[in-house]
Amino acid sequence: MNIKESLRKIFDRFVVINLLAMLVVIILLCIGVGFGLDIYTHHGENIEVPNLKGMNCEKAERQLAELGLTVVVSDSGHNKKLPANSILLQTPGEGQKVKRGHVIYVTVNSPSSPSFALPDLVDNSSYREAEARLTAMGFRLDPPKMVDGEKDWVYGILCRGHRVSNGDRVSIDHPLTLMVGKGTIEDLDDIDMVGAEEVEESGDADEFEEVKEP
Repeated sequence: MNIKESLRKIFDRFVVINLLAMLVVIILLCIGVGFGLDIYTHHGENIEVPNLKGMNCEKAERQLAELGLTVVVSDSGHNKKLPANSILLQTPGEGQKVKRGHVIYVTVNSPSSPSFALPDLVDNSSYREAEARLTAMGFRLDPPKMVDGEKDWVYGILCRGHRVSNGDRVSIDHPLTLMVGKGTIEDLDDIDMVGAEEVEESGDADEFEEVKEP
């Protein structure tokens, strides 16, 4: 078989048609994948996130569903000025551009105030340390109650007139009162023990007269 016959077989019409058909299929696949990705990722589509703060969570879900967005409750808080189940925070925020199907995470208002376990403060911290830790947790503090003890040392915690202990769960709506030492522990009076050997000799000491037997 010479070179001419070999080239004729390679470039046979049937082979050429098959090659062209494969090329067309590859091109169509590339175009289809491109359109599919655009549809899947919503390329070029932007939806402006509305303001949800203060809105009832169920109402917000319906409104966002019409826009093609989804609401997910990620946390809860408590605000006395707002009704229960209303939205306190949202992420992404108002005005941001997102694509269809994006998830909006919200924090909803709890019907009751949260409660926290009291940290280990009694007999373990100063007044300043206890005050800083409790206020950071969200507790309100009434003026401290001064008790006998080491100055500025925490000896107890009161809630609504009752003593509470480390680990007890207390609502942040209830103010706390720290029992703080005022530094006025009275030391025990020193008792001077006087022994016979400690009696000082003085000129006023009783004199003993020697009695002789007759």
